[in-house]
Amino acid sequence: MEIIRTISWMSQVARESRVKARIVGLVPTMGALHQGHFSLIRAAKSECAPVVVSIFVNPKQFGPSEDFQKYPRVFDADRAALENLGVDYLFAPTPGEMYPRGFQTTVAVEGLSEKLEGRSRPGHFQGVTTVVLKLLEIVQPNLAYFGRKDAQQARIIRQMALDLNLGTHIVVRPILREPDGLALSSRNVYLNADERRAATALSRSLNAARMEIMAGERNPAHLLAVLRRVIDAEPAVVLDYAEIVDAETLEPVVSLRGECLILLAAKVGKTRLIDNALIEQDNQTFRVTL
Repeated sequence: MEIIRTISWMSQVARESRVKARIVGLVPTMGALHQGHFSLIRAAKSECAPVVVSIFVNPKQFGPSEDFQKYPRVFDADRAALENLGVDYLFAPTPGEMYPRGFQTTVAVEGLSEKLEGRSRPGHFQGVTTVVLKLLEIVQPNLAYFGRKDAQQARIIRQMALDLNLGTHIVVRPILREPDGLALSSRNVYLNADERRAATALSRSLNAARMEIMAGERNPAHLLAVLRRVIDAEPAVVLDYAEIVDAETLEPVVSLRGECLILLAAKVGKTRLIDNALIEQDNQTFRVTL
């Protein structure tokens, strides 16, 4: 595995791959890699060669009071894991390389970015879309892989790629979970033992809503009430938002139909976590995937 630190060299490597008509895959990450990231990398390796993984803790997507400084950085462990997975290139630029002096441009996907996470974290998605656009332009991948745990982010990135004719296919892969249901996240390392147990309330609340849907419930207000009861039973968990939205528009729905998402965010102690479930309709049959 070759470690690349500069945009110019990463761009040169990408150009050489395109000249050879190779299928380039990109997995953008902020490091602190876990099995969720590894599942994206394995998917990329099954469809692409070469595979590029980026590690960049992006300062532009963190608010002033958020955890940029303490975000887990374990580069040596990440590098060893990527080597074991057979990744071809690790692109690990510095903030100064990505945002040199005088950098002034941001990218905003209007309409999708201001709600839900965007409402709770103003400016967050502008930081995400700005860095993802830069990575897509630098690497020029045929396919780029993202996890559904960040469902709103994935939807916004798909829209950006479509609107700007980027030529990269955005692949969204399922959530990976611990045996007790907790969605894998780099921020899980912040949780102490008691908080770690309490954090399962997120997936348990989604599963409670899933069971209601499987029993025939179609009223989003009722489903959200069920979800909130599970969350409220855990004193260490403070709900930020829970909404059932259309998977394309991210607008709240008044009844279940088509493809919807149950999206929620909560603080467990001082750690902010997000989770979601995908609702899919086939005629009168509904399937819910956590």
